[in-house]
Amino acid sequence: MNENINRSALFNGSCFALITTAFTFSIRAGILPQLGEQFNLTDTQLGFINSMFFFGFPISMILGGLFYHTFGPKNIMRVAFIAHTIGIIMTIYAGGYTTLLLSTLFIGFGNGCTEAACNPMIADMYSGVKMDKMLNRFHMWFPGGIVLGSLISQFMTSLNLGWELQMWITMVPTVIYAFLFFGKAFPKPQVEEAASLGQNVRAMFTPTFLFIFFCMFLTAISEFGPNQWVSVIMAASGAEPMLILALTSGLMAVGRFFAGPVVRALGQTGVLLGGSILTAIGIYMFSVVTGPMAYVATVIFAIGICYFWPVMVGATAQRVPKSGALGMSIVGGAGMFSSAIFQPVIGSWIDSARAKNAAAGLTDNALELATGQDAMVKMLTFPAILIVLFLIFFFWQKNVKPKSEEGTPATA
Repeated sequence: MNENINRSALFNGSCFALITTAFTFSIRAGILPQLGEQFNLTDTQLGFINSMFFFGFPISMILGGLFYHTFGPKNIMRVAFIAHTIGIIMTIYAGGYTTLLLSTLFIGFGNGCTEAACNPMIADMYSGVKMDKMLNRFHMWFPGGIVLGSLISQFMTSLNLGWELQMWITMVPTVIYAFLFFGKAFPKPQVEEAASLGQNVRAMFTPTFLFIFFCMFLTAISEFGPNQWVSVIMAASGAEPMLILALTSGLMAVGRFFAGPVVRALGQTGVLLGGSILTAIGIYMFSVVTGPMAYVATVIFAIGICYFWPVMVGATAQRVPKSGALGMSIVGGAGMFSSAIFQPVIGSWIDSARAKNAAAGLTDNALELATGQDAMVKMLTFPAILIVLFLIFFFWQKNVKPKSEEGTPATA
C-alpha cells in the first residue's frame, strides 16, 4: 500500500519539523530576558507569553489526533508550516505584549501539528522493530534540537546580535521541512478495526488512563518549568543559563537513544519513579548551589526528566491500548496544557520572590540569585508529588505486563 512512498524524505522532513519545534522552545527561552527588557514586561507577563506556546500545542495535537485519518498528515503539515511561519514573523515584528501572545500561540499550534502528523505517519511507514527504532530517532531531535538552538542563542547573544535575528534562525528548519515534504506522497493511514473513536473514548475513562492523564500534568511541568525559565532563574547563579539548557537537552538526547535497555531493566513504573526522585534532587540542588555545582545539578535533573515524556506516552499505548492514537494525543496534549496553566503561576512566583527579597534589602546579583532559588523551591512541589504518585503506580501495576515481546498488549 505504501511501496511508492519516499520514506527517507518524509522521515527527514519530520526530523526538521521537530527541530523547528525545538528551536522555538530553546531560542525563545534564550531571548526571554531581551523581550522583557525591550517591551517592559513583568515576569508574570512573560509567563503568559510562554503559556501561549503550551496552549497552542495541545489544541492542534488533540485536533490532529481526532482528524488524522480524515484530514491526513500532508494537510496537517501544511497547517504546521503556515502556523510556524506566521508565528515566527509575528514575533520578529512584534509591537508589544499582545502581538507576542498571538505569535507564540501560532508557534505552539504549529508544533502540535508536527507531533500530531509525524508520529502516526512514521508508524504508517514502518513496522515492528524498525518502527520503534525510527520513532526513537525522530524523538531524539527535540532535545537534540534544543541543544543546537541553545548554543546558537548563547553564541548570538554573546556577540550582541539582536533577538530578531535569532528568531530568523528558526525559519531555517521550517523552510527545510517544507521543501522535503513538498510534492511527496504521504503514507495511507493503517486503521485497525478495533480502534474506533467510541472505543477510544471509553478506554479514556478507565482508572489507569485517568491516573496517567493526571500524572502527565506534573511530569510535563517538572520538565518544562525549569527549562523554560532557565535564562531568568539561573542568570545570577554563576553558571551560563543557556549552557545549562544545552547540557540538559544533550543528556536527554543521549538517554533517549538508550531508552530501550533502561526501560527493559527497570520497567515503565520503575523508570517513572526513579525519574521523579532524581528530578526532585536536581531541582533542590538548583535552589541551593551556585557556580560549577549548578552543572552537577543539571546532570541529575536531566537524567530525572529524560524519560518522562516518552515513557508516559508509551505507558498510555501499552497499558491502555484501546485508547489508541487519540489517547496518546490526549495525554501529550495534557502535558502541554499543564505547562500553559503553570507558566504564568511560575512567573508570578518569580515576581513575588523578587519583591520580597528587594524589601529585605537585596540588590543586583544577590537579589536575582535569591529570587531564582526561591522559585526553584516552589517548583520542587511538582516532582515531590510525583514521587508519591509513582510509588502508588509502581505497586499498583507491579504484576501487570504492558506488552509482550511479540507486541500483543496485555490486559491492564
